[in-house]
Amino acid sequence: MSKVIILSLPEDVAFGRGLAGALGAEHAEISWRHFPDGESHVALLESLTGRAVVINCTLVHPDPKFAPLLFVADAARDLGATQVGLVAPYLAYMRQDRRFHAGEAITSRTFARVLSSSFDWLATVDPHLHRYASLDEIYTIPSRVVHAAPLLGRWIGENVANPLILGPDAESKQWVSEVAASIDAPYAVFTKTRLGDRDVRIDPSDLNRYAQHHPVLVDDIVSSGRTLIEAARLLEKAGFPKPVCAVTHALFAGDAHVALSGAAASIVSSDTVPHPTNAISVVQELGTAVRVLMRPESSSSTGKM
Repeated sequence: MSKVIILSLPEDVAFGRGLAGALGAEHAEISWRHFPDGESHVALLESLTGRAVVINCTLVHPDPKFAPLLFVADAARDLGATQVGLVAPYLAYMRQDRRFHAGEAITSRTFARVLSSSFDWLATVDPHLHRYASLDEIYTIPSRVVHAAPLLGRWIGENVANPLILGPDAESKQWVSEVAASIDAPYAVFTKTRLGDRDVRIDPSDLNRYAQHHPVLVDDIVSSGRTLIEAARLLEKAGFPKPVCAVTHALFAGDAHVALSGAAASIVSSDTVPHPTNAISVVQELGTAVRVLMRPESSSSTGKM
């Protein structure tokens, strides 16, 4: 019996099995159901004495998962786990990183405080760090961040001839440049003005000198998809072929996937969020992060992968 066990919520089982394989660990599915009144019932193995527990839960649609996740972490300790870590391939509640309007909750800080009190460490992939320099600013537990840019770059290099890497806004420049550098491709970014949750305006860069390249739109998160759709339309007006879209976190709210599919030649994503577009695996990289975090000396260190 392995000393390390991966426990996955039901929708995360496929990823959890892959992670267990990468770590040479055991995998088990968490039993989760609802009582008639809507409260959660969770059940784990009968004993976890002396075992390191890794709870695997991607935090897309986090609200229904939040209470069960905390129950599982507490139950694991009560059942004898020596440590309880969290692998959240997608980490929710990072966007509200300041009070934009009077009275708003800064949910990123609240979420981080609660998770930090329940877990010994955290591993994730490309959290939405806009105004935070690192997770250390809000999480008080050791953390490791896996960067998907090299993985997206590798896929693009193997599947798109003569690519031009494009970012949807100025914020994406550093990330887009990393994808481009990994395959020695040119890159450019658009200037975006957000008019609402589903309404954006994009000003195109001067792309005439890249007329012989195939556009590849890359982004860390696609939710409504409106930014990428608008960028794809501008590229078409400029005479480019439909772009390939490569994203890390495929949230695809509402009709976003259908709408973007109509504007793009193809869409690929990493497997941080289960979706039909998943073509790029982050399992091995997260496995490496978990190995580092489970070492005793990691209890006082944080960092990035």
